[in-house]
Amino acid sequence: MGGFLDYSPGNSFLHRLNPIVKIFLSLMICVSCFITDSPFFCIAIIFLNIVMAASAGILPRALAMLRTLIKFCTFLFLIQVFFIRDGTVLFSLPFDIYVTDKGVMFSLMMAFRLVGATLPLALMLSITKMNDLSNVLVGTLGMPYKYAFSLTTAIRFIPVFTAEMAGIMEAQTARGVAFDTKNIFRKIGLIFPLCVPLLITSVRKIEGAAISAELRGFNCRKRDSGYKSYPFRAADIGIILFAFALAAAGAFSPF
Repeated sequence: MGGFLDYSPGNSFLHRLNPIVKIFLSLMICVSCFITDSPFFCIAIIFLNIVMAASAGILPRALAMLRTLIKFCTFLFLIQVFFIRDGTVLFSLPFDIYVTDKGVMFSLMMAFRLVGATLPLALMLSITKMNDLSNVLVGTLGMPYKYAFSLTTAIRFIPVFTAEMAGIMEAQTARGVAFDTKNIFRKIGLIFPLCVPLLITSVRKIEGAAISAELRGFNCRKRDSGYKSYPFRAADIGIILFAFALAAAGAFSPF
């Protein structure tokens, strides 16, 4: 399985959508998670993300990301639940520490919103070519090419840097460094020094990418320089309407 943001080729319904529509759908899903006060609606959004991932053929990637997000959200929940002091006390602990019903609900909504808002954008980026995304940002939305290039390059380099970090950790493991320790503070102490070689490698890659872009006429690129067209089809219009309906359902969800 590739990285979370590596492009996954396919010919599914979601793959064939206009890149602008894909990003718009993911953003509206995020908006619907934050404007709703219903935990059941957020759970439905998470289920919708899994269904979309299955239809696009990236279900294992989505489930792996969901597991990672659940672990992270569980950690945030356990921290946040003790900081909300309003509401009815459910149970108390020593040192004036207690948990309230509002604290539990607020922490649950925070976790659900984080999962529901993170999954769609990552999934849509994994079924969208960065070249197509850059072309529509410049050609359709009129974004200056330098900004579109910077955005797509930053997204493209995330899996590259993740792979570089994994390679550095494997090299250190071969030298006897034990990264499998269960002590989180010791693990952070072992990983932190690896940021220096990662930074050096990243600077080299960025410098090489900058030279390559200059040689290919980066400064000559204009809005009409692209040769591919991305028309809006009936399916794109339908998805846009569905996205608006989803946001409206989130705003007026009764539960």
